[in-house]
Amino acid sequence: MKPLVRRLSSGLRGVLGLVVLVSAAAALTATAPASAQDVMGTAGVRGAGSTFAYPIIARWSAAYRNERARGSAFPTANSGLEDPPASSALQYEPVGSLAGMLRLKVGAVDFAASDVPLKSAELTRFGLAQFPIVVGGIVAVVNIEGVGPGQLKLTGPLLADIFLGKVRVWADPAIQALNPTLKLPDAAIAVVQRADGSGTTFNFTDYLTKVSPAWKERVGSDLLVPWPTGASARGNTGMAQAVRQTRNSIGYVEFATALQTRLSYAQLQNQAGRFVQPSPASFQAASAGADWAKASDFDLMLTDAPGPDAYPIVATVFVLMQKSASRVKTAAALDYFGWSLDKGAPIAASLGYVPLPEPLVKQVRSYWATTLQPGQ
Repeated sequence: MKPLVRRLSSGLRGVLGLVVLVSAAAALTATAPASAQDVMGTAGVRGAGSTFAYPIIARWSAAYRNERARGSAFPTANSGLEDPPASSALQYEPVGSLAGMLRLKVGAVDFAASDVPLKSAELTRFGLAQFPIVVGGIVAVVNIEGVGPGQLKLTGPLLADIFLGKVRVWADPAIQALNPTLKLPDAAIAVVQRADGSGTTFNFTDYLTKVSPAWKERVGSDLLVPWPTGASARGNTGMAQAVRQTRNSIGYVEFATALQTRLSYAQLQNQAGRFVQPSPASFQAASAGADWAKASDFDLMLTDAPGPDAYPIVATVFVLMQKSASRVKTAAALDYFGWSLDKGAPIAASLGYVPLPEPLVKQVRSYWATTLQPGQ
């Protein structure tokens, strides 16, 4: 299965560009746990994909259901669609960006969440629409005795060398030189990396490719990459658990997961040469210069953004939907996402994400009206 999935994710964002998608998605669905099968069989809107997005989608979904239960009406204004029933339910499986896109392709779910923007040609080829819903950061998490959140400093090239296996111990002079006040152990660095097709991996490796020629030449960026070293974990939660259980380890997760699991994380040096703490403010600084109006189908990456306060590994969560899905399913999904964009900003901020700015929300709603053409 691994060689097949590797081919599917090759060429960066051309992940849907092979005929073998159908058999791959069928295999993924067939091996899903019983609970996942139950979710996919329930009524309402079904989604799958990004584990990066899972904390915010879960919280939004709970708040959305609570408001709907109280009978509040929130129309999909300017979407060109009829309002869905107020009782619409949403179920979401955090199976990874690649698996979510595969399931959407064969109609197993109504939407996929991904941290990887697809190119317009791919979207057109497969009849898909794509739009952003939230922005967040990816952090290097560590389990080093005596090192708290935000205390360790790393540069991008040094982070790449650690994941390349070139820097092998925490007391390496290159790490110690950046952290003269930290007592780092003379112990082997236990690298943990993602085993599944992951948008978090795509953005993490996209950043390393931009800052490290050695990483670009040997590994590159993709949803799945040939990791030079380390042990594997599945999903952001699996990565967090592996780092928590392994002394002297390092991995990468989205910021909300790091906060929820109380893992220590590193400061990273940005393009301006400053060491920056991960935070909604530094994620916002990274996304401030994004020119979404000129990005076809919102195809835009935010890694290694310029700016003195910009955090360097920032990612956008995108939703993928079939353009010609049923009117009822499309309207129900857009009601949820419309509620999330218009009312979910405080929840997003509380989890460490960055809500979309109002001009971008308006752009997304306009995109719905012109791009989504549901059937009966």
